[in-house]
Amino acid sequence: MKVGPRSRGSQAYLTVLLAVAVGLGITMFGAWRLGMTVVGGAFVAAAVARVVTPPAHTGMLQVRGKAFDVAWTMLLGVSLVVLAAVIPPQPA
Repeated sequence: MKVGPRSRGSQAYLTVLLAVAVGLGITMFGAWRLGMTVVGGAFVAAAVARVVTPPAHTGMLQVRGKAFDVAWTMLLGVSLVVLAAVIPPQPA
């Protein structure tokens, strides 16, 4: 008996979920730039996974149509990475 997600999309979804949790944990302990970069990278990885995963295996990775899923997660991921990079350091 196999335990765990059955489709590659579901495996990708759970991997992205774990990466977001790690990124939020990093952010919670003070390294917010690194944490938000990890979260943004997880969303970019989710968009790439949605592109390369065949329709029969999308599982939980599918939210709406493929174009919407890819555009939304890519926009969100790139936005988080760019914001983490361009916000100037705050004086202590």
